[in-house]
Amino acid sequence: MTSADVPAIETDGLTKRYGETTAVSSLTMTVDRGTVYGFLGPNGAGKTTTMRMLTTLTNPTAGTARVAGHPITDREAVTPNIGYLPEEPPVYDELTGREQLEYAAGLRELPEDAAAERIESLLERFDLLEDADRRIEDYSKGMRQKVGVIQAVLHEPAVAFLDEPTSGLDPRAARTMRETIADLADREMTVFLSTHILPVVDELADEIGVLHRGELVAEGDPETLKSRAETGDARSLEDAFLEVTRDASDADAAGLAEPRPE
Repeated sequence: MTSADVPAIETDGLTKRYGETTAVSSLTMTVDRGTVYGFLGPNGAGKTTTMRMLTTLTNPTAGTARVAGHPITDREAVTPNIGYLPEEPPVYDELTGREQLEYAAGLRELPEDAAAERIESLLERFDLLEDADRRIEDYSKGMRQKVGVIQAVLHEPAVAFLDEPTSGLDPRAARTMRETIADLADREMTVFLSTHILPVVDELADEIGVLHRGELVAEGDPETLKSRAETGDARSLEDAFLEVTRDASDADAAGLAEPRPE
């Protein structure tokens, strides 16, 4: 198998427990390279915990995972190949937007000229050039979000993990974000996308996984998932999402779901 054939993300029984609480239970999935994977779930479903495991920020309790061909237990091998935008962008208020991105480029050991060119291009794309030399403490939530996304993909990683990337963005900026995600996938970057805005996932995702109470309860391309919705011709991803999570909740209530590991 060549490196091009190796999936971007593979998990086998990936589990995370906090004491007696199971946040993620026996997660097994495969994400192909160069695809957009929409990761959906209600609040508290375990999405962020999953992303933190896949980005080596927290260790699993059980199971295994590989990202860009490397086991997540090998942080030094994984981190150069990934970018991560958490829900709250990791930026320093005392820096300007440009300084923040230059700092991120330095951490990634990008050549200075290449970094400057990428930073300028991405600042322009996200309509931040005029504000690039203002301190981040004066930025709006949406502007901070833009800086967070730029620094997540600045080094052109193999896999970008984006947690609520359109949060706080106005409609124009949200469109730019969607176009950027599509462009990243066109350039063979894998995007692992978690968001509550279902039309964004419906538009961009090649494959979707639905997490509910720590378990993967549905997976498939958008049309396959929408076909599960019992709403006649007016099927939507929202209908499918509500039905699969409702069915999982009903199974839990009836005692039909498989018990979680203790």
